[in-house]
Amino acid sequence: MTLWNDFKQWKRRAIIKTGKRVTRAIDKFLASQSLVGDPPSFDPSQFDWVKTLENNWQPIRKEAEQLLKERELIPAFHEISPDQTRISKGGHWKTHILYGFGRRIETNCQRCPETAKVLESIPGMMTAWFSMIDPGYHIPPHRGPTKSFLVCHLGLLVPKDKDKCYLRVADRKLTWEEGKCFVFDDTFDHEVRNDTDEHRVVLLVHVERPMRAPGRILSKLFIALIKASPYVKDGVKNMKKWEDRYAAALRRMENQAVPQD
Repeated sequence: MTLWNDFKQWKRRAIIKTGKRVTRAIDKFLASQSLVGDPPSFDPSQFDWVKTLENNWQPIRKEAEQLLKERELIPAFHEISPDQTRISKGGHWKTHILYGFGRRIETNCQRCPETAKVLESIPGMMTAWFSMIDPGYHIPPHRGPTKSFLVCHLGLLVPKDKDKCYLRVADRKLTWEEGKCFVFDDTFDHEVRNDTDEHRVVLLVHVERPMRAPGRILSKLFIALIKASPYVKDGVKNMKKWEDRYAAALRRMENQAVPQD
């Protein structure tokens, strides 16, 4: 059994290593096809959907505040995606996933109906989750898998000392503001620091990058390959387990709250 597990781990690493080489070549082409250029970060006003998020930030924040109270029921990033163990340690980076590569996570969306409704109105939205970082936590430098997407962060609960809580992407330092978005390309080297004694909570959204037709075609093919990969398939299985666990825990909490005669 140990040998079989070792083989599966080796196969997984080989697939990821090969995938990264292929991805770098594809990303060069996708960058050349981008209709918004290829900088590390973008002016949010370029994207109409940013206003949709910002105009609805207060009901989204209200749902995030409730989730923060239930954070022990919410999985860490690496508990959904085992490939993230280098950057996600312990229970310090919690992820309440609403959509994953276009797949609606029903239990989680039912828990956050206002947020889900807003997300459904965003053209090209592929992935979205509440990202919760503990006080004092540092997400080490890393890169995203593809230029097919742009990443948007909507600030919801932001520590008061903003200079000590930020995202660095390439040579740029981005800080969160409650009710405001910033947009960046996560294929550039980036990291997050929260050197404060407060939690930081954002709504993280992946949206399809505007591209010329050849880029859109290649991007959709590449996304289909990602969806078929162990990277996503394992995440879907793990998410289902956490969905069931989360739903069961909420039922227990609700039953305990019912007054007894």
